[in-house]
Amino acid sequence: MPPSPVFFDFEADFVESLRCIPMIVRFNLDTCGVKLKLHHWNQFSPAERQQLAQRPCQDAATAVAYGDYVQGLVSHYTGAPAKTLPLDPHPPWENPQSIPPEVVTRAAAERCTISLDQWQALDPLQRFALIKLSRPSHENKNFYPALVEFGLMDG
Repeated sequence: MPPSPVFFDFEADFVESLRCIPMIVRFNLDTCGVKLKLHHWNQFSPAERQQLAQRPCQDAATAVAYGDYVQGLVSHYTGAPAKTLPLDPHPPWENPQSIPPEVVTRAAAERCTISLDQWQALDPLQRFALIKLSRPSHENKNFYPALVEFGLMDG
């Protein structure tokens, strides 16, 4: 039996249907270097989406297998593979010693100051989520709920 996927509470409005790409899948996509678009995701079956949320992708071997699986799905549905992205050998979510400026700025907009101790206490997936949710190109409505969920501020 595959492990249960990690879904955050702030994703509750879409995880049952998986109509949006959950953070665990986005984290895995960044880990394997595949640029999956929402229109690709929406072509996948519910079982395939669930599989992408459950497949391991934590080391070089599983990242290659994950990327191959995603590319197989995209090619099956679209006739061409998804774009690939360069892999960051030192992604910011893996660095507990430095809070990215965009996270600091976005947190300040919510009247929240994240201490280095708090940042270090987060796991890489939580740090990844805050980084993704703080980007200007991302819809930021889940940043505040993520801060609350991760214990960084009171709701």
